[in-house]
Amino acid sequence: MTDELRIAATAVLDACRARGLKIATAESCTGGLVAGALTEIAGSSDVVDRGFITYSNAAKQQMLGVPADTLRDHGAVSQQTAEAMARGALQKAKVDLVVAITGIAGPGGGSANKPVGLVHFAAAARSGALTHKEMRYGDLGRGLVREKSVLQALAMLKGLAEQR
Repeated sequence: MTDELRIAATAVLDACRARGLKIATAESCTGGLVAGALTEIAGSSDVVDRGFITYSNAAKQQMLGVPADTLRDHGAVSQQTAEAMARGALQKAKVDLVVAITGIAGPGGGSANKPVGLVHFAAAARSGALTHKEMRYGDLGRGLVREKSVLQALAMLKGLAEQR
């Protein structure tokens, strides 16, 4: 893990620990890398409850309850799907905070409307707070899109934790 990832993950854990918060992740294009970055830090089990890896649409529906019509009408890579993933993770995990990520890491899979490097994030709190962020990283290569996505997800978790 890079120093930047380690610092970001530690900051999330420290912010959550200071407030007694538990977290979960709901990941598609990052395939568990956010949960992996957090759990790389010793002692993270007092904050991290679980991670959902929902790479397929079927997994998003079955594990997180993302409505089929959301996927049909907006696609897997959309604000609506990211937000539904976050709400579903909150419901299933009974944690305080979640972050959800869905995007196109590449090298294929992009289109004119949804290019490679498009990633949607949603961070939600049991208190009702919900934030969305859309990033367009561009075709930087699969590894870099995923790394930047992990850093963005960690930043959103930290920001939400600090609001509590």
